Amino acid sequence: MMTGNSKWLSKKEASKVLRVDEKILELLREEGDLKPGKHWRSSNDPEQLPWKPKAFYFISECKDLIEYWHDNDTSVDQIAA
Repeated sequence: MMTGNSKWLSKKEASKVLRVDEKILELLREEGDLKPGKHWRSSNDPEQLPWKPKAFYFISECKDLIEYWHDNDTSVDQIAA
């Protein structure tokens, strides 16, 4: 498993590194808090396209956003609301 802060990781790996549930990452992506190209990108695996491609997360950008919320006392419940 790659754990560098400037790496693109799968949802499962990113969840472990960022210490957030995989469902939270998915919710943040779907709600638009994690921006495509900046925080996440879709897999370019032709077997996954166009239906439900896996998302990969750019750890350093995601970490910055999650730390910002943590520093400003934003709970997971507020993010999910």
